Amino acid sequence: MRRWGNTRGKRPTGLTRRTAAAGAACAAALAVLTAVPAEAHDPDGRTPRWELKDSGAPEVRFRGLSAVSRDTAWLAGTQGTVLRTTDGGANWRNVSPPGAAELQFRDIEAFDARRAVVLAIGEGEASRVYRTEDGGATWTESFRNTDAKAFYDCLTFFDHRHGLAMSDPVDGKFRILSTADGGRSWKVLPDKGMPAALDGEAGFAASGQCLVSSGPRDVWLATGGAARARVLHSADRGRTWTASDTPIPAGDPARGVFALAFRDRDRVHGLAVGGDYRADQSSPQAAARTGDGGATWRPAAAPVNAYRSGVAWLPHSRSAALAVGPTGTDLTRDGGRTWRTVDTGSYDTVDCTVDGGCWAAGEKGRVARLEG
Repeated sequence: MRRWGNTRGKRPTGLTRRTAAAGAACAAALAVLTAVPAEAHDPDGRTPRWELKDSGAPEVRFRGLSAVSRDTAWLAGTQGTVLRTTDGGANWRNVSPPGAAELQFRDIEAFDARRAVVLAIGEGEASRVYRTEDGGATWTESFRNTDAKAFYDCLTFFDHRHGLAMSDPVDGKFRILSTADGGRSWKVLPDKGMPAALDGEAGFAASGQCLVSSGPRDVWLATGGAARARVLHSADRGRTWTASDTPIPAGDPARGVFALAFRDRDRVHGLAVGGDYRADQSSPQAAARTGDGGATWRPAAAPVNAYRSGVAWLPHSRSAALAVGPTGTDLTRDGGRTWRTVDTGSYDTVDCTVDGGCWAAGEKGRVARLEG
């Protein structure tokens, strides 16, 4: 999840060094877009290709994903599971926090191969944050929610020290948790600068992308469940917020914006995806785009027509991005104006890195990396 660089908006600055090898890896990943599989039936003949990796955990659903590089990635999921690879997915090590088997991990943010912060979701004390500094050999519980009204959904980091987590509304407003020491300690921010929540409004803990940051201070929060699906934006690390409506259908607890992605280069161009997560319901117009930092949102001309829970900009591209969901992967090459389905595999979340590594994860232990 940030996932950083120009993807989900959360990568520490230490990962931005671009070497010749990284450039070559990125070129290889992007070259996948020129592949021409016959089954794609695509007029441009361009499609990405996911290569499945064996996580060794078919009983786990991975909604938390943090891609550090083409070689290193972290997964977080059901049954309190955290996995890590440092060899491109050839092998996965179970580094789950001890005693966490009853928890549901839905978001993970990794700074490198050794340091990561993971969020467990749920009501009351089920919402927790753990932190590791030794690749998951040991974990420290750094936050446990004691407010029965709070339910934490997502977290994000601006850099290796400053981060936020968000809860569904408490007393009529979304609650924001803040850290300034890399997740070692957390405090609830004042809510004076937070707009009132709409009736029934909440976040979706579906992919770790309902709260995303970009640059040193900008952060966006995705909502649904109310009459309107909204995106809230803060330019001061979560102290004051503005809210904007999106064209993604809402009006039901199962509908709204599930994931956001902003480009780091300008923090202006963003994508929103979502829909209705129920398999028996349609999700028309499940994607939107912004060119003004989220102040206004426009629907796609050729829309995503199925529920999508994750989205990421492709590395070093000003216009290409992927959106994933249980029924497949969609690609845009024009900044979200038009989308087309390029894969039918089930994924819940997607994340890309500056060295050209794009990963996706989901149900039944599925994890894949974009290959050229």
